[in-house]
Amino acid sequence: MYDIQLEGISKTYHSLVSKHSVKAVDNVSLQVKSGELFGLIGPDGAGKTTIFRILTTLLIPDEGKANVVGFDIVKDYKSIRKITGYMPGKFSLYQDLSVEENLHFFATIFNTKIEENYELIKDIYEQLAPFKDRRAGKLSGGMKQKLALCCALIHKPKVLFLDEPTTGVDVVSRREFWDMLKKLKSQGITILVSTPYMDEASLCERIALMQNGQIFTVDTPQNIIDNYGEKLYAIKANNMIRLLKDSRIYQGLSSCFSFGDFTHITFKNNTPQEQAAYIDYLQKMGHENIVLKEIQPSIEDCFIKISTAR
Repeated sequence: MYDIQLEGISKTYHSLVSKHSVKAVDNVSLQVKSGELFGLIGPDGAGKTTIFRILTTLLIPDEGKANVVGFDIVKDYKSIRKITGYMPGKFSLYQDLSVEENLHFFATIFNTKIEENYELIKDIYEQLAPFKDRRAGKLSGGMKQKLALCCALIHKPKVLFLDEPTTGVDVVSRREFWDMLKKLKSQGITILVSTPYMDEASLCERIALMQNGQIFTVDTPQNIIDNYGEKLYAIKANNMIRLLKDSRIYQGLSSCFSFGDFTHITFKNNTPQEQAAYIDYLQKMGHENIVLKEIQPSIEDCFIKISTAR
């Protein structure tokens, strides 16, 4: 059973000032299973937020149709709003209200009380309890994140939409947040989360890689990695900027991208002779302390390969 279904969804934004149009979502079809932790993975401007706004009934698509737990996003928007929780990318709670006042406010909107669903937010709220009287605007990034999640869960939604919830927070808070999502999933809540961080993709059961309003592929993170299709290598030398430049003009490589302390490459003909010829070329170009090693591709490697092939 699918809790989220999109079929041929498209949305274009028109600027009255510049007269330009931008197609934010382009013929997207997607299905998310009931109780699944599903990730929309892509850079800023990929169309993730537009999809979230469509599914939470804040936007009407130009084309296509979609439903959430069987409810049509246009005809049944009131029903969808009752059974979904939405945490937008930008902190949108009332900054002048305290932690406790925000929670009471959102509980009242959904005609419930904090006590009714306290077990659902207990583990998260206990971290907020020492700051319950502090204004939301004075909380740290990680604590704002936890408060926003509590408010999105206070009415015990069937589907939870989290739009880039870990953007701008520290590494520890990011890790804690994903631990909380795993616990929520165990309670049967369907979770659709978007993120520009490729390393978070492996924390989802299935993911959709998207860019420029289109979805490239939908699969489990491991299947996407397994289908990379060729051997990947990491190389470094004394001068990484010059290494990247020289490697990109070498005819024996099929791809070459900078990744932190290394450059990731693939060969057109992956043979020991080709690897030796490449190293010899670099040495003749004056590179020193060259290190070449085979590595396992990451989701980011897969994303780059798929997006550049289109």
